[in-house]
Amino acid sequence: MTKADLIEEVSRLAELTRKDSEVIVETIFDSVVRTLRAGDKIEIRGFGSFRTRQRKPRVGRNPKTGDRVEVPPKKIPFFKPSKELKEMVNRETSVPAQAVGAEAAGTKPAAATPQQAKHGLAGNPGQTEN
Repeated sequence: MTKADLIEEVSRLAELTRKDSEVIVETIFDSVVRTLRAGDKIEIRGFGSFRTRQRKPRVGRNPKTGDRVEVPPKKIPFFKPSKELKEMVNRETSVPAQAVGAEAAGTKPAAATPQQAKHGLAGNPGQTEN
């Protein structure tokens, strides 16, 4: 998803103009950057946390010439997902897209096998019961 996709999603779901949605998304991103620059941590419950990590100075190599190069210390942004976000990402969907189409057509998806039921999946997507 790109920033433009995110703006479109906010616009559609919140029923706002694209311009208003762009202001909201930009404001959030600007706030995150300002907070991290100040050295503060951002915690969003159920999503994760943003913070900076300090990289130590080191000696690197120029890939073209092989010469040694002093790399100065620097801060890097770091995101740590919450337990809830990890679970949501790894959770299998309970209603496959084919089953949603069958429900819309007024039919029921085929019975699930015990293994599919264990994981919250419907049966064979091409079969329906009437």
